[in-house]
Amino acid sequence: MFEKEYDVIVVGGGHAGAEATAAAANMGSKTLLVTMNLQTIGQMSCNPAMGGIAKGQIVREIDALGGYSGIVTDKSAIQFKMLNKSKGPAMWSPRAQNDRMRFAEEWRLILEGTPNADFYQEMVSGLLVEGNRVVGVRTSLGIDIRSKAVVLTNGTFLNGLIHIGEKQFGGGRAGERAATGITEQLVDFGFDTGRMKTGTPPRVDGRSLDYEKMIPQPGDSIPEKFSYLDTPVLKEQRDCHMTHTSELVHDLLREGFDRSPMFNGRIKSIGPRYCPSIEDKIHRFADKNAHQIFVEPEGWNTVEVYVNGFSTSLPEDVQYKALKSVKGFENVKFFRPGYAIEYDYFPPTQLKHTLETKLVDNLYFAGQINGTTGYEEAASQGLMAGINAHLKINEEEPFTLKRDEAYIGVLIDDLITKGTEEPYRMFTSRAEYRTLLRQDNADLRLTPKGYELGLASKERLDSMEEKQRKSDDFIHFFKKTSFDPEEINPILERVDSALVRQSDKLFKVFSRPKVSMDHMLELESVSHFVAENDLGREVLEQAEIQVKYSGYIEKEKNNADKLHRLENVRIPDSFDYSKLKSLSYEAREKLEEIRPVNISQASRISGVSPADISVLLVFLGR
Repeated sequence: MFEKEYDVIVVGGGHAGAEATAAAANMGSKTLLVTMNLQTIGQMSCNPAMGGIAKGQIVREIDALGGYSGIVTDKSAIQFKMLNKSKGPAMWSPRAQNDRMRFAEEWRLILEGTPNADFYQEMVSGLLVEGNRVVGVRTSLGIDIRSKAVVLTNGTFLNGLIHIGEKQFGGGRAGERAATGITEQLVDFGFDTGRMKTGTPPRVDGRSLDYEKMIPQPGDSIPEKFSYLDTPVLKEQRDCHMTHTSELVHDLLREGFDRSPMFNGRIKSIGPRYCPSIEDKIHRFADKNAHQIFVEPEGWNTVEVYVNGFSTSLPEDVQYKALKSVKGFENVKFFRPGYAIEYDYFPPTQLKHTLETKLVDNLYFAGQINGTTGYEEAASQGLMAGINAHLKINEEEPFTLKRDEAYIGVLIDDLITKGTEEPYRMFTSRAEYRTLLRQDNADLRLTPKGYELGLASKERLDSMEEKQRKSDDFIHFFKKTSFDPEEINPILERVDSALVRQSDKLFKVFSRPKVSMDHMLELESVSHFVAENDLGREVLEQAEIQVKYSGYIEKEKNNADKLHRLENVRIPDSFDYSKLKSLSYEAREKLEEIRPVNISQASRISGVSPADISVLLVFLGR
């Protein structure tokens, strides 16, 4: 069946696998996506939404590089919100509710329309390895398929075990079997492995809910979108709704704690800290008498509803009894109960920054196999693994992103240098350069890089360069144009800002905290410039941020430049840390395990102190 050798084989068709397949194929590699079920490519296994705090920035970055997650999201969105608008622009995060079925369909159609992508439905049960190099995969039917590189994106399927109360059964997702064989083989190769847990809430029949008892959660009145390309903007949106648990609900849930796999010892692995189950919330936050429940429609036409905030692995009868006591759910009908799932992962300190494994050449890991949680985190790793698999087999320089260049860079650097013992989720607080890594400028940061790789189109580059030129011209206009005190003072008085006595440049008054672009547009000179140069919303937003946050942006750039100087101090691959007796024992152990490529990476490893870094710098003659 497979007489030819593929360039890249991607195992798994989730968000990581879809992006990896698209990236490798679009860069020119003959790529095969092997998945257990072709009907579930791009499946939203948990909530029907993309984006959120920091996650929205990642989707924008994927899009800017030429990935497809943003495009698929826009084409299947049913609601859009920009979160954190009350805070500074570094915190603004786009989020979309999606039509679950259309989302998967869009991914399937995009991949089938990719010339270099082939597909095969079967379970991969092992890898073909010669020496220390992967040369293909073996399927459960015993078919060997050869390739130059392999990307594993197995999600929650590796020895997956589903828990509902005291019942447990093998599975990678509800209704789908677990994948076996790969973990055991990798352990034989010398890989460390561990177990993680995640969970999902019940899905219910929306026709059985009383929305009149809930609080509507509409989308933005002027919705935006994710992709920088000409994808559709929502003209109508579906509301989500919010309700709350109560003391009664909590008491009913507690009745089942003795049958909970979380509390009776059946589940030993660690779940996501920032997305706890409802029983975990009740146990950990015993002082809270209510928790929010978000009622999210699964699509435009389906009646299926996702009960966000009620993730659980309690027995199904306990789930049902408790949920019936939530306001608006009195007559609820279940489509399926919530469940927890345990699965194998591989501590990501065993990877290089390209996501290639250190033990087996040309083998890449992406997504939950690396200990992350979330569609967006998985998709970004898939994109980077697909890119680097293609570059490696073509003997080209690897592609990595620094911490000041992208949230994707922060994510991968955190995983490689610090590892994770619980499901890793991205937050804006994880990035020390978040003023630079805003959602509005992902195209300016990354589209040139995507274009050089051959992923981002000329159309993307031209659009980005036009936005950059118009923003720069507009900022220059503010710097060179003076205002008339008689024209500006009424605006300053209205916003309770100090009045001016003499003329000065617009840039100076626009920099004031209370003065917005809307205020500036009241000035005839500004509104004329905007109309004459056909400046759109994106350019106005970009210019306002650059003016108001210029000091902060410059400071972060300077800090990043200092960090880059440490990145220039390379550590030889064969460096023997045991020679340096001045290093702490923990530092020697961690440095030996992770093998950082430069001083900057070494400084971010947990357990390596500034004193240890000084010892290294002295030894390296710096």
